Amino acid sequence: MDESQHIVDQNFPLFKPSLKPSINHSPAATIIPQNDVVTHENPNSITENTATFSELGLSEWAVKTCKELRMRTPRRVQQYCIPKILEGRHVIGIDETGSGKTAAFALPILQRLAEHPFGVFALVVTPTRELAFQLAEQFRALGSSLRLRVAVIVGGMDMLRQTKELVARPHLVIATPGRIKVLLKDNPEIAPVFSRTKFLVLDEADRVLDVGFQEELKFIFQCLPENRQNLFFSATTTSNLQKLRERYQDKLYAFEAYEGFKTVEKLTQQAVFIPKNVKDVYLLHILSKMKDMGIRSAIVFVSTCRDCHRLNLMLEVLDQEAAALYSFRSQAQRLEALHEFKSGKVPILLATDVAGRGLDIPTVDLVINYDVPRLLFFSNFVIFLFVFEEFNEIYFKYSPVGFHEIISIVLVVLQEQVEGDLL
Repeated sequence: MDESQHIVDQNFPLFKPSLKPSINHSPAATIIPQNDVVTHENPNSITENTATFSELGLSEWAVKTCKELRMRTPRRVQQYCIPKILEGRHVIGIDETGSGKTAAFALPILQRLAEHPFGVFALVVTPTRELAFQLAEQFRALGSSLRLRVAVIVGGMDMLRQTKELVARPHLVIATPGRIKVLLKDNPEIAPVFSRTKFLVLDEADRVLDVGFQEELKFIFQCLPENRQNLFFSATTTSNLQKLRERYQDKLYAFEAYEGFKTVEKLTQQAVFIPKNVKDVYLLHILSKMKDMGIRSAIVFVSTCRDCHRLNLMLEVLDQEAAALYSFRSQAQRLEALHEFKSGKVPILLATDVAGRGLDIPTVDLVINYDVPRLLFFSNFVIFLFVFEEFNEIYFKYSPVGFHEIISIVLVVLQEQVEGDLL
C-alpha cells in the first residue's frame, strides 16, 4: 500500500470498504447514502441557472445574504454540491477557479451552524496563508447575519494569540496544515476544542493532499472525530483525489466539471524572447509605460524569492511604486502587500507562486511572467491565467500542460536568449 493510500485509509474511516455481513447477523444500517458520481466533460451539457438558492435547500436568511452579495443564481458547482452537503454526504467538488466553489461549501456549513451553533463547528484546511485569509473574508461575508466567529491559524503570526483564539472556541477555524499541527501538538488543551467538529474541508485539495503535507494531515486527522463530514474542493483532479473517488465511490458524492483550458477573446497574449542581460531593462520599460497604455495595475510573477526581492529593490530605487509578495516576508508584510495592491495604493505586485493560485484579485490589466514557470520543464504544472468576462476578474491556477501550449497561456514571457539568437 503506497503512502497516499495509507493516509486515506487511516484518516477517512467512513470511507473504508464495508465488510460483507455474516448470514447470522443483520446488516448494519448504512451511515452514508450510496454514491452518486457526476462527471461532466462537456460544459454545454450542463444546464446552469435552473434552480434558485432557495430551491437548493438554503434557508431564507442565506438566500437573502446571497441576494445582498449580488449572487443572483447558483453557479454550476453550487447547484450540484449544496444539496448533497445539506443531506450529510461527503463531497468531492472539482471545478475551475472562479466557479463559486467556496460558496458551494460555505453556505451549507453556515446553514448547519445556524441550526446548531457551537465551536469548533468546522475546520477548513488550505495550503497557503493568503488563501486562508481570503476564505475567512468570504465566510464572514456569507455569514454576516450570524455573528460568526472565525479564527485564521497560519504561520507567521503570534502563536500565543492563536492559542487563545482556539481555546475560545470560534465557530470556524481556517488554517494551514503546518501551523494547526504545531498548535495541536504543543498545546494539549487545544485538541478537545475539535472534539465535536462536524465538517472538515480541504480547500485546494489537490495541493493539501500533496506529499509535502502528509505528516501534518495525519496528525490533524487524529484530533478530529470520525463521524465528521468531509468535503474536498479543487480546481484540478490529481491521483490522490482520484483514489478517493475510485476506492470509496460507494461512500461519497463526486462532482467534476471540466471545460478544458481556454481564454477569452479580450485577452491579448505575447511571448517575448530577449537576452538575459537586458531582461530587467525590458521589464522596467514595460512597467514605466503602464500609464501611457492605460494599464491600471500589473502582476509580475517571478520564480524565486531572491529575484522578487531584487526586483522590488530595483523598482524602489527607480521610484516605481510596487509591493512584493514572497514566502520569506513576514505574514504582516505579505498581507500589507496584498492589501496595498488590491486597494489600488500601488499599481505593481511582484510575486512568487505564493500568489499563483486561488486568490481573487479584481481589475488586473497586465500579467507578466518574468521567468518561464520552472515546473514547465518537468512536464508538471504551469500558471494559467483565466479571465471571466462576467465578473471582469482575473484568477490564477495551476493545471497540467505541455510545453507547446505556453504561448497560448502566458500574457508576456520574458525569456532568456536562445542559443545566441535574439528572436
